[in-house]
This record gives sequence, C-alpha cells and structure tokens, in this order.
Amino acid sequence: MSDQNQQGSYDPYGQQQPDPQWPTGTPGHDEAPHTQRWQGQTWDTQTHPHTQAPAADTAYLPPQNYGAGPLPPEAPYPQQQYPQGTDPYAAQAPYAEPQSAHPADQGHAYPYDERAADAYAYSAAPAAQQAAPQQTYTPAPAEPAPESAPAYGPATVVGNQRITDAQRARAEGRSPIIAPGIQPAGITAGIGLLLAGGAAIGPYALLVPLLVLQALTAAGWFRLNGMWPARQGIALAFAGALTADFVLLAAGREHAPAAIIGTLGVWVLLTLVLQLRSRADADDRMQGLMATVASAALAIIAAGFLGASSDAATVGALAVAAATLARALPLPSVASVVVALLAAAGAGIAAGGMTGLGSGGALLGFGAGVCALIGLRVASYDYPSRFVHMTAGVALPLAAAAPAVYLLGRAIG
Repeated sequence: MSDQNQQGSYDPYGQQQPDPQWPTGTPGHDEAPHTQRWQGQTWDTQTHPHTQAPAADTAYLPPQNYGAGPLPPEAPYPQQQYPQGTDPYAAQAPYAEPQSAHPADQGHAYPYDERAADAYAYSAAPAAQQAAPQQTYTPAPAEPAPESAPAYGPATVVGNQRITDAQRARAEGRSPIIAPGIQPAGITAGIGLLLAGGAAIGPYALLVPLLVLQALTAAGWFRLNGMWPARQGIALAFAGALTADFVLLAAGREHAPAAIIGTLGVWVLLTLVLQLRSRADADDRMQGLMATVASAALAIIAAGFLGASSDAATVGALAVAAATLARALPLPSVASVVVALLAAAGAGIAAGGMTGLGSGGALLGFGAGVCALIGLRVASYDYPSRFVHMTAGVALPLAAAAPAVYLLGRAIG
C-alpha cells in the first residue's frame, strides 16, 4: 500500500491533508507509526506526479542454512485490525489517481507520464493476456553469396598475425631474393675506387673511405635483420671497428691478425655483458646478441683492407667494383654470375700489371669477386627494402671481400 493512501489526500503543492477516517490509535499502542515526508514543493512533485507502478510478483526465498538443522518458525507479521465496515481502504479503487483537496485544482491537467501509463495499462490487462507468449522475430534466411565473391575463413579470436614481406612474396609466388640494383652497385664501385686510391697513397688516406664502409656495414646489418632503430648496437659495432683500425695503425701491418682478432674477441665479450644486463625477454636478447656480434664482426673484419699490402688492397677493391657492376647488369642469373666473376678476374689482371702483383692479381681478383657476390646475395635475401639496399647492399660486398684480400695478398705477395 502506498504512503500517499496511508497518510491522507495528496496535494501537488506540498500541503498534506489529514484523512478523517485514519484511526488515531490502536489497542495496545499509544499512536500510529509516523512516517517522515517532505512538506514542501519539490521538483519531483511539480514535474512528475507520483504514480506507483504495481510491484512484480516475487517469491521470498528463505536463507539456506545447510547443516544447521531446521529454522524455527517465524512469528506472523502483526496486521492492523478494523471493525467490520470501517476499513478505510475497502471502498477505494486500486491505484486510484490522487485528488487535490483544493477546489481550484480539480480541473488541473497534470503532465502526461508515458511510463506510468504503460504500467497502469499492464496492470489492468487480463492475466491471460499477460501470460500469453510473446512473438519472436525469425530473420529470413540469407541469400547465398555469388560465386564471384571472395571466400572468407571463419572468424578468429586472436586476429590475423602480421606476416613479413618475404612470407607474402612466397605466398604470392614471387621470389624473396631481390638484388640491390645498379644504383647501390654504383655506390659500391665508387667506394671501391676510393679504397684503391687511398691504398695507393697511404694508410691514413685509406682510413677515410674505410670508416665510411664500416659505418654502412654496422647500420646495414641491423636493418637487414629487421632491427631498426638500433642505435646502441650500431654504435657498439662501429666503436669496435674504430678500435681495430687504430690498434692496427699503432701496431703495424705485420701485427694485423692479432689486432683484428683481439679486438673482435674483446667486443664479443663486451656484447655478451651488455646483453646480460638487458631486461628484454629471452628471444629478443638472443636476437640482439647475434645481430650485434655479427655486425661488429663484419665492421671489424673490414679493417683487412688496412692490414693488407697496398698493392693487394688496390687490386681487391678494383675487382670488387668490377664484379658488383657486372652483377647489376640485366642478364640471366647464371650468366650474370659468370660475367661478374670474369670481370673481377680481368680487373685483377689489369690492376696486378699496374701494381707489381702480375698474374697473381687474377687469382686475387677472382677471390675478391666471389666474396663480393656472396655479400650481394646476403644483402638481397628476405625481400629487403631500399634502405637495406643502400646500406648493406653497398657495404657487404666490400666488407666480405676484406679477409680474402688480406689472405690472398699475403699468399701471393
């Protein structure tokens, strides 16, 4: 039973009118229980008339007390008793709209509350109509897709994992091996000419293009492995190359193997120590370790041009330049390799005749050409980007040929 029926007539302006039929007392009680109510105009009473919707049918579930035995029976709730014929609520219609006590407000139109009207209509509907099953909407079957539409796989929870460019190239039937092209080959040939000219002048003149080669080698190897930016790794590899160069210049060419191998061993140990301090996961640490060690090794080994004799460094640099340019020509794959090796051997013969190596320059040029083609193959693998071509594609042919230039120059020389 709502509070407005228990306390008297409802006044929208906040004046509470007492009900003359309300009993002022009951046997055994001094006065009726009081209920605190607002006695003023509020936003709720002026804008939204109070209409109570019927409460839904609910079932009282007693608390479950497993293992504690049966609960004692509850005492009945005391109900108000009225003499026969004096019940003030018997003649009232259920959920009647409250009437104002002021005669001037009898014809006052209250704002229409759509939710209260729906609740009242639902309460006045027959029980059979309320219990009738609701109609459910069954969607029409979807039309089959045309044959030309692409077929999609089932939905996944984790989504589509990103594939690399090399995997996409293999899936599309394309080769993941892409040669650097004529522009990186031209830059390689230019650096080779600078190395040959610097070797003919002196070791300090050779040092300038050698540092450029070592910097490109350190940066290109990290980018070739998909690790960019890797500033610490590139700086560490280039620092190892600088150390090898200065140790070699200080110790002399006769101690070149000790200077190069000693620097390489120290830098491998330093790389291990730095990777042990990394907080990355195991896979990332291993990948970073391998990339840093390989980059430092290639950059340090490139110092072989500085440790070789001036004639061997000149012949080897010219042979690499010729092989790289011949490999970039638009020829079939096998023919391009043969032409590149012949060009390297021919450049070795020509440079050997000018330097004093003689016919031995052909062998040195051929060996340098083989190493240059291996470096080009590595720089072309796994669908590389243009940045890879302009760094690793430029530097790897010369860096890979440096050990052959030193060893063959010592053997021939």
